[in-house]
Order: sequence, then C-alpha cells, then structure tokens
Amino acid sequence: MEKDRTKEIDEKQEDGKIDRRRFPKKAAVAGAATVGFPVARLKGDADPALMSATGAAEAIRAGRITSEELVSACLDRIAALEERVGAWAFLDPGHALKQAREADLARREGKALGPLHGVPVGVKDIFDTKDMPTEDGTVLHAGRRPAEDAAAVSLLREAGAVILGKTVTTELAVYSPGKTRNPHDPERTPGGSSSGSAAAVAAFMAPLAIGTQSNGSVIRPASYCGVYGYKPSHGLISRHGVLRQSRPLDQVGVFARTIEDAALVAEQIMSFDDRDPDTRPRARPALFKTASEEPAVEPRLAFVKTPVWDQADMGTQEAFAELVAHLGEIVVEFELPDMFHDAVALHRTIMEADLAGSFDQEYARGKERLSPILREMIERGQKVPAVDYNRALGRVLVFNRALDKVFERHEAVITPATTGEAPVGLESTGSPIFCTIWTLCGMPAITLPVLQGTHGMPMGVQLVGAKGDDARLLRTARRLVSLLARSS
Repeated sequence: MEKDRTKEIDEKQEDGKIDRRRFPKKAAVAGAATVGFPVARLKGDADPALMSATGAAEAIRAGRITSEELVSACLDRIAALEERVGAWAFLDPGHALKQAREADLARREGKALGPLHGVPVGVKDIFDTKDMPTEDGTVLHAGRRPAEDAAAVSLLREAGAVILGKTVTTELAVYSPGKTRNPHDPERTPGGSSSGSAAAVAAFMAPLAIGTQSNGSVIRPASYCGVYGYKPSHGLISRHGVLRQSRPLDQVGVFARTIEDAALVAEQIMSFDDRDPDTRPRARPALFKTASEEPAVEPRLAFVKTPVWDQADMGTQEAFAELVAHLGEIVVEFELPDMFHDAVALHRTIMEADLAGSFDQEYARGKERLSPILREMIERGQKVPAVDYNRALGRVLVFNRALDKVFERHEAVITPATTGEAPVGLESTGSPIFCTIWTLCGMPAITLPVLQGTHGMPMGVQLVGAKGDDARLLRTARRLVSLLARSS
C-alpha cells in the first residue's frame, strides 16, 4: 500500500508539468509535489514524510505507523534539505523524538488520543514555546526563553501534536528576510513573514505549520511555495503569547498540503481566550467536517480584481482570465466600490502606527540593529496622528458592511493571492498587496496551489469568505479544487 501511495504522488508530480498558467487542467491536490519539487526517493518508496496530516493521524491511531517513525522521516527530510531551504530557526531532533516516543507510549497505554496525536507541526518563531527559544527573527531577542507556551501552541499540544521546531520568520515578522529560500528555486524568495512555515510544508519537512498574517504573511508565502495557506477570520484564534504587531490586523494562520489538513489543524487551535480581547465565547467551528462535505448546490464565486489589479503581472492577469472563463457560469466579475481605493493607505496607517507602539522598546534600545525598512516604518508610525489612526479603524467597519453585499449572492470571492510567481532574489519577500483588503477587514482567506507561472513556479488562487463563515469557505475551496481536478 505504501508503494502505491508513493506512485500516486509521483504521478501528481508528472501532472505538475502541465502549464497551469495557460489552462488549469489539474488542481494542485498534492501541494508542493505538483511543481516538480524532488519529493520522493530520499528514503525509498515508503516515506511517512509524504503523508498528509490527516492520513498520518489516522495511521498512528490505527497502529500502522508510529509517531516516532513519522517524526524520524521528517527529520531525515530536514537533514537532507535544510542547507538548501533554511526553514528552521530552532530544531532539536532529540527533543522532537522524545515527544514522539511519549505519544507512542500514550497510545500503547490506551490513553485518550487527540485529533493530531503524534503529528509533527512547525511553529513560526514568534509563538512562545516553553521548551524552545523564541527569538522573533531579531538579534534584539536572541536567547529569549519564554516561561509558557502561546495559547495556540498549548492547544496544539492538547490535540496531541509534536512541536517539531521553530520556523524562520522575517525580522519581527515584518519585511526584512530571514535565511529561508524557496524550496522550488533557491534563488527565489519563499515570501514572508511566515517564510519557514511555508517552506517546511512545501519541502515535506513537516505536514503542518502555523504562522501569522498582518498583511499577507500566510497567503503570500503559501502561494509562492505551492501549498495551502489558510488565514481564519480575525478573532477566531487567540494571539496570546504571539509577538504583537497590531491588534486590529494580527491573525494566526496555518499551512498544509491539503484543505482537509488545514481545516484539521486550524480547528484545534480555535478557542475563546480571555487573554485575547478579540476572541469571543462561541462554539468551535466544525471546519474539518464541513470542509469534507459536498455543497448542496454549486458555489457561486465573485471574481474581484481589486483596485490594485494593475500591479498583477501580465501572466497573472492572463491566468485569471482563463481560469474565470474555464469556470464558466459559477463565476461573475464584481467591482468593489470606489472607497476601496483607500484600503492600502488605511492599512498602512494602522500598521505603521501600531508598529511604533509595539516595538517602541526595540527602537529605543537598539534602533541601529533594526533593518532600515523596519526602522523607517516605525518612524513614520510615530508621526501618525491619533485622529488619522481612529479614522482608519472606523473605515474598516464601512468596508465590512460593503463586503456583506458580495456574500449575499456569492459563497466566496476569487482573486489572486500574489502579484505573480515568487520573485527572483532574496532581498525582499514580495508584495502582499493582493491580501491587504481582506486582512484589513479580518475576513477568512485561503490560497489554493492550482496555477503555475511562466517560469514553472507555483501561483495561488485566493478565495475569501464572509467574516466568521470559515467552514463554508473551506467547503467552497475544496469544491473548487475538485472541479479543477476533474478538468482534463
């Protein structure tokens, strides 16, 4: 059976040679494998590192594999590829294996098993971890050892996950790149700020990883690296114990190689937390169950170019024209009202003012050790008048009311995830411009790795749902991938 599974993955790699920029004949149901990344044959046919998180969790519960076997396979991938990819800020193989053995012992002893029991997860190095350093991508926090886990990390452990290690972030999760390279082409950026999380999942170093987004830091790297990136609605996942940039903008997200896996891990970390003032007591959304269901009717999608359409590469514009034509009557173009032309500037006002407040101590005691781009953002933020900041926050409510009208007739918005393929060069993490509106409004978004650019690199299709309607968004996303997978 393991040999057949690897053969299937290899076939999907062959499918990935189709030029999806010209016509999306086959959806990227296997994530990174679809763009020809060297997935298989590092360990032979039966490599547990190639398993989905859902499949791995089921196999561990059934006793077909052990957590130690799975974690060992991931560590082997890391040993083989880390020098090329640079996804990890901290990794202690012995500690990871210790957690895996404890998970296996718990199963043998008949203890209750969580939905992620024994499954390794990469954690962006801005989430506090009590047993690992959390250095936030800056020398100013070097050697920092938190006393407790971030809320999301604690919930991952509660679900049975193995915290594999800490993944690379950009400097203080803003723009200045870390060491990570794109797994598909090491001369290109992996995106940011959740660079290591996206690259680790794309390189099959871990089946799952978590990150954050205050502009485009989940959707963009997922698109560039060819995996699923899902950013839930603002307020669904606690940010307690996570490096704070901006309370109105900071949102936790996840990376996976299937939609079901993204739903599975995100559902486990959604919980009310009175330490995060934007979470609310509510039932945990049934993401995994709903995402696995077929919709009662074919979903209706609104194709939104957004006011920044002119910043999309010509290849991206052509790809979306063909994608929309291919999907036919389930897609209609929707033009946002003129007021959305201000969205990027309003986001910048909020972001930079909050960076100035959140990183005031770092600026005061070490501004010369901050990157020029971050230092300049903080200095602009220091000059933002309170009236402009509050006006910007007030406009978000107006934007959300306007967007409600889109979702009265459509299940989701379909729009680019990025301007195009991952840019060549490692001095920048690319533009988040196609994520800005949706992040500003706190809406759920997911990028689907279903397109390929002119240079053979992955490009994501972004779906955006109504705020708080995350489960339906994931079900719609799965349906869209299924529709594209049947096109041949």
